[in-house]
Formats: sequence, C-alpha cells, structure tokens
Amino acid sequence: MSKIDKIEELQNLLREDSQNFQARRQLAVLLTDCGFNEEALKNLIWLSKTFSNDSGIFYNLGIVYEKLKNLKKAKESYQKAVEIEPEAIDAIYNLGLVCTDLKDFDIAIKCFEKVISKDIDDSNSYFNLGLVYFKMQNYIQAMEYFQKTVDLNYDDIYAHFYLGNIFKEIGDSDGARSEFNKVLEISPDYSWAYYNLAVIDYENGDSQNALYNLSKTVELNPADVDAYKIYVKILAKTGDYDKAEEIITTALENCGENGDLYYLAGRLSGLQGDNIKYRLNLQSALKNYKTLSISVPALKTELSKISV
Repeated sequence: MSKIDKIEELQNLLREDSQNFQARRQLAVLLTDCGFNEEALKNLIWLSKTFSNDSGIFYNLGIVYEKLKNLKKAKESYQKAVEIEPEAIDAIYNLGLVCTDLKDFDIAIKCFEKVISKDIDDSNSYFNLGLVYFKMQNYIQAMEYFQKTVDLNYDDIYAHFYLGNIFKEIGDSDGARSEFNKVLEISPDYSWAYYNLAVIDYENGDSQNALYNLSKTVELNPADVDAYKIYVKILAKTGDYDKAEEIITTALENCGENGDLYYLAGRLSGLQGDNIKYRLNLQSALKNYKTLSISVPALKTELSKISV
C-alpha cells in the first residue's frame, strides 16, 4: 500500500471515529512524510491538547513547525518534548539545530553537549558545536570541534570546508588550501571549494591557478556571480579584454542583471577607450544599484567624468 493510500485509509477511519488516537497519530506522521505539513499540524495540535504529556507528539510538532519555517514554535515544541522526557535525545538534538538558526547559541551548545554525553562518537553533534562557535566567531573552539568531526568521520566535507574557512580567516593559506583540497578529494563537484581556492590564489597573486579554479567554479555553479567578478578582474589585469567581455556576457546570462557586473563591463570598456559603452554600462549599473558594491554617489561622479 502506498503512503497516499494509507493516508486515505486513516482519514476514513477518523471519519468513522474521530477519537481513534492511534490512527490520528499515524496520519500526522504520514502527512509530514508526504509534505502535507498544514494538515499534519492540525492533527498534531489536536493530539497535543488531548495528550499534553506525550513527548513524541511535541517532538513531531517541532518537526512540522520547522518544515513550515516557524522556528520559534519549533523551539517551543522541542522544549516541551524535552521537558516531558529529559532524555529525549532526538528532541534535544533538533532543539540544538533550531536554536543555532535562531542564534540562541547558549541553548544550542547545551543541547549538543547533552547528545555527546550520551554518545561520545556522535560526529554530527561535534560538527554542530563547531558551527555554533563559528557563528560566534570563536574560531579556536570551532576548529577543535570541526577537527573532532573529521577525526570521527573523515568524509564530512562540510567540516573540512569550515576548517578551510577558519584557516583562511586567520591567514593560514596553506592550511586553508589543504582543507579545500580535501573537500575536492571527497566531493569533486563542490564548487565552493574551487571558489575558495581561487580566492586564495587571487590574494596570493597566482593568476594562473586562480583562473583555473574560477573556471571550475562557474562550470559547476554557473550562477556564482562572485566568481565571475574575480574572473573578470584577473583577465582585465592581464590584458585579456576579449575573454573578460566573454565572461561578463556569460555571467549576465546566467546570473541576470547585476550592478557589479555592469560596472565591471563599463570599466572594461573604459580601459579599451570605448566611452560610449563605458557610459551605457555604468548607467545599467546604476539601474541595478541593489546589486552594486560601490556607492551610488561614487558611481554618479564617475559617470559625470566620462566624455563622449
């Protein structure tokens, strides 16, 4: 029997007997599994009023509220589940995740530490502790937990990725490069690893490797506008204007109209002495000011100085 058929069967049972609690609980779980979150929520709220001391019901309520992007209600539901059953590890773990998103970092830390106290080899909780400390910009603690994650699960690409970002943040280019390369060993199609390698190369003046890593970035993620911007800057600096214009055209096709891209196109035209295109592209950049990194007054000043 398919899940949809089972849902229909349970709904029929409830039409005959609305007090069939077991059928309603099964229905709520199936509705959640199938993405019918609003219907699942109605049934779970009904059950929670009837069984106010059932940890599992509040745990499932938390899941549904998460799916509905109502994180505040999700947090309240998980907290209620844990209040009823203090050792409800799944609820504690999910409460940690929600509190991380809500930036309730102290609660999140306590949740993941509680999970680890029950399972010292839970790599996911170590990772999430690393993420919490990373968000708090406590990079030393974050590094410790991400390293513990990869010690337990070497193939966790996200832990390697965050380690790479920490090394990059503290100025250790070699450490960062090593971690991003580990990401690519595990997941060769991870575009963000190529992008971060490109940034390291760019900052270190290695244009050749930067261009290679940027080409891989946009090949895997054609909508990465930041990669295109660095790509164009390097090509312009090396004097390869034709290739730079080609990349800008591709970027606008893949990313849509973008103030920074039009601005780069304008500067590129200016370098080649084409002031008409320079002005037109800067005007387009001005129209797309919401995606423009330089200030509007600065752009207007630059525009006013272009002689046509």
